[in-house]
Amino acid sequence: MEHVIHEERRLSFFEKYLTAWVILCIGLGIMLGKLFPQVAITLDQFSVYQVSVPIAICLFFMMYPIMVKIDFAEVIKAGKSPKPVVLTLVVNWCIKPFTMLAIAWLFLGVLFKGWLPGAEIVKGGSQVELFRSYIAGCILLGVAPCTAMVLIWGHLSGGNDGHTLVMVAINSLTMLILYAPLGGWLLGVNKMPIPWQTIVLSVVVYVGVPLFLGYYTRKSIIAKKGFKWFEEKFLHYLTPVSICALLLTLVLLFSFKGELIINQPQVILLIAIPLFIQTCLIFLITYALARWLGLSYRDAAPSALVGASNHFEVAIATSTVLFGLSSGASLATVVGVLIEVPVMLMLVRACLKTQNWFKPSRGRHG
Repeated sequence: MEHVIHEERRLSFFEKYLTAWVILCIGLGIMLGKLFPQVAITLDQFSVYQVSVPIAICLFFMMYPIMVKIDFAEVIKAGKSPKPVVLTLVVNWCIKPFTMLAIAWLFLGVLFKGWLPGAEIVKGGSQVELFRSYIAGCILLGVAPCTAMVLIWGHLSGGNDGHTLVMVAINSLTMLILYAPLGGWLLGVNKMPIPWQTIVLSVVVYVGVPLFLGYYTRKSIIAKKGFKWFEEKFLHYLTPVSICALLLTLVLLFSFKGELIINQPQVILLIAIPLFIQTCLIFLITYALARWLGLSYRDAAPSALVGASNHFEVAIATSTVLFGLSSGASLATVVGVLIEVPVMLMLVRACLKTQNWFKPSRGRHG
């Protein structure tokens, strides 16, 4: 319990009232998208291999402060403890895709089917029932585990940043191997394209560059100014950068899709429900397995958050190639983007409130 109190006391002003800032930024984003749709559309189109340049800049500033805080001795130590890595791999590739398929079919193919529009013409000229297209988009999210933003979720939850980084690296490599065959099999597509440019570019931009700069920033500042100055002065001013970048990301995401949310609120809500249930279910499964395996809180929290979140750029890129940008599948992947941040922040809060469920963690995060 001492560890829990210590973490709560260390929450910054931004972190303490994060829920309020998130609600404010979502509203601001939707309002900007409605009032200035052309600006949002122009910014949204500014992308490379489906990786949005404005979002990439924001995510860089989310990741960089976290990378600076990582003690790389922790990364080496984390690599020697395989349990959390094995857990996240099993959940991401043996459980999550199948629960996503089952939940999407139950809600979009059975319970909500009568409330959804009829059919659409997808890329290639074939007609598809819209509910099937939405399910396809959900499947693409289910087979694309998060490889970047989970670093900030793990950090906010007080998890082991070194372990999170190791899991991110292994998940990225695994996705290059398993994403296409597993996704193609679940979709019933004989040859599913691998958006490898999107995967590689997003990993380089969101993880590689901030990791490289963070490592050398930490090393050079500690060498010149000492660890005390680095921790008490430099990190004090750097920490709010991550949260500000996260909030700006929210404003951009919701401004890009503001018109869509206002025009199709009922469809957005119907797709969001199974995605929300899937995210919470996978989190609970991983969290429970982590407790059963005897993991410490600092390893359990990021393991569960890695399992729960999705790599939406990869899902959007694949749905665009397979079904077209205006398809139901692409809409479902966009809904995944819209609910990602608020839901993951809710799960971070759940982690912080349940730290005492796990054996005490040695050391302080960050």
